[in-house]
Amino acid sequence: MKQKLYQTMIELTNGRGTSAMLKNFATSRISRYLIPGYTKLYAINTQEVSKSLQQFSTLHDFFTRELKEGARPIASTDDIIVSPVDAKIESFGAITEGQHFVVKGKSYRLVDLLGKEARAKAYKDGQYIVFYLSPADYHRMHSPLDATVLRQYTLGQQSYPVNQAGLSYGKKPLSHNYRMVTQLQHKKMRCDFIKVGAMFVNSIALTNTTTAWHKGEEVGYFSFGSTVVMLFEKDSIAFTKDVIKNRMIRVGEAFATML
Repeated sequence: MKQKLYQTMIELTNGRGTSAMLKNFATSRISRYLIPGYTKLYAINTQEVSKSLQQFSTLHDFFTRELKEGARPIASTDDIIVSPVDAKIESFGAITEGQHFVVKGKSYRLVDLLGKEARAKAYKDGQYIVFYLSPADYHRMHSPLDATVLRQYTLGQQSYPVNQAGLSYGKKPLSHNYRMVTQLQHKKMRCDFIKVGAMFVNSIALTNTTTAWHKGEEVGYFSFGSTVVMLFEKDSIAFTKDVIKNRMIRVGEAFATML
């Protein structure tokens, strides 16, 4: 009953009109007056932000803020894969038989997430990890490793919440929301980096549009809260001992080692 009520309420409020209203307000100059309260509400460390609060023209401008140089040290060891985002580790583990993984009790099929059966089969018996970005987090994305972009494409249209309620009661938002899939090739391994849009606004912006990604460099940003899913082929990585469900991780921190 709770799940059905939640899904009905989201369907009623998640339309183009609502999305446009939210976007228009967040990008309006009047929204800048909410920035001080926003930083206090979410206990954001403003000391690491690249400019003062008064220099941000809109709430959206602050939401997509950049950090000071050196604020996120990058683990430089070649075989280390680093977190691409500041986030909570929502879930991680083995991709089960039939190319499924489970988050908040919901089973996700890789074919739904990636769009093609052949792409899903490549990750049979592999590993996955899900990073959840809250409204408090730094929302720029960075490359998790040195790699070449093999392919990049988008799937889905509307987006639904990817917060705790959304993952628990929503209609499998990770595999049905608007999302951008990037397949990366390292000299030792291949992985998929999936950026999932959040409720109302499907804005995933790329700041690196080349095919060369370098570990730690910025590659894009989310306009609102969102989620990143990474997929790894069988026997290609081992998660570090610090990878624990619900643990916070920051850009540049190691979460896996290549095998």
